Amino acid sequence: MTETPVAGQRVYRHSIAARVTHWAWTLAMLVLVMSGLQIFNAAPYLDASDKSNPARRVLAFDGGKTPAGTPVGTTTIFGHSFTTTHVLGYTDDGAGGEEVRAFPGALTLPATQDLADGRVWHLFFGWVLLIAIVAYFIQSAIRKDFRELILRPSDIPKLLPMQLYYFRLRKEPPPHGTYNPLQKAAYTVVLFVFIPLIILTGLALSPGVDAISGPLVWLFGGRQFARTWHFTLMSILIAYFCVHMILVFSTGPWNNIKSMITGWYKLKDHDGVGI
Repeated sequence: MTETPVAGQRVYRHSIAARVTHWAWTLAMLVLVMSGLQIFNAAPYLDASDKSNPARRVLAFDGGKTPAGTPVGTTTIFGHSFTTTHVLGYTDDGAGGEEVRAFPGALTLPATQDLADGRVWHLFFGWVLLIAIVAYFIQSAIRKDFRELILRPSDIPKLLPMQLYYFRLRKEPPPHGTYNPLQKAAYTVVLFVFIPLIILTGLALSPGVDAISGPLVWLFGGRQFARTWHFTLMSILIAYFCVHMILVFSTGPWNNIKSMITGWYKLKDHDGVGI
């Protein structure tokens, strides 16, 4: 049933289960990124190959010192090198000094170089993310509000008008429910494309899975290629998160954050409710 939205009206937008799973996978994604960078530091390069191949290197971090003792850190992308000393390549070691490492201790978990602990954190919170997503799907199916989040054929003609509204080239957005068509498109791609792919590429990097599921590794072009895909997907999800936070803070940060804590949301002009 469609309700008529009224600016200033408070609506109960997010259930307890939706809020708990939202914050669970937010925490999980943060830990997965930080522990993933810790793991990456052990082999700070990506190759477009089925195995390690410097001739097909697409990204690499390196560092050292000049004969005069000056530290140098470099980042190489498709053969083009950039000096990134004190930021990438030669940077914070997590213990108050600096050393040759791709990403600084401030961005990794643990902060100091520890591949074994990084893998433990990564594996544990990989399960946390998977459980949170499954729990969210189940509660959405029970509440019958999952279709509010997913892009449907009827939403496709509204994508361009919604974009024009964001660019201030249109006075009002097209009619929509709780989520506008661009939000639905983003959630649909993240939930059904990026998240499954990042899980599968992560499994392809596991020696145990490699031993029992060779076809999965082959599907992604080998373990090195799977590693490249995994890092690329992580980068895309980080970009998505940044855009998400920009929209949160540009459309009323307190209202948005409070609704994800309490469940209650105050409608603004042109906000939709219902489906």
